[in-house]
Amino acid sequence: MPEPARADLGAIAEEHAALAAASPHGRSAHLLLHDGVLRQTVIALTAGSSLDEHNAPVAASLQVLRGKVSLTIAGRRQDVAAGELHGIPQERHGLLAHVDSVVLLTVVTA
Repeated sequence: MPEPARADLGAIAEEHAALAAASPHGRSAHLLLHDGVLRQTVIALTAGSSLDEHNAPVAASLQVLRGKVSLTIAGRRQDVAAGELHGIPQERHGLLAHVDSVVLLTVVTA
């Protein structure tokens, strides 16, 4: 039986924070795990950078590995800080980084 996937989230967060800082768009992403309908992506955003509003997947959660972000859902803003996990409702939503931030997005697709 194969071993489960393993990753050093601290090292990946550090790497993508540096890539986001060097990017003109202020962001960097890395698909960490893709197993059937499950996807996990590390996303780094510099302070003030955002992901525009977009449609929600079947199910998703956002864990902030470092920094502080706002999840915007239907005009409401919900702040999420390092160490917090937040479910993402099935509504259009966006993401804004208040400070340099790295998040782990977990998504279940149809």
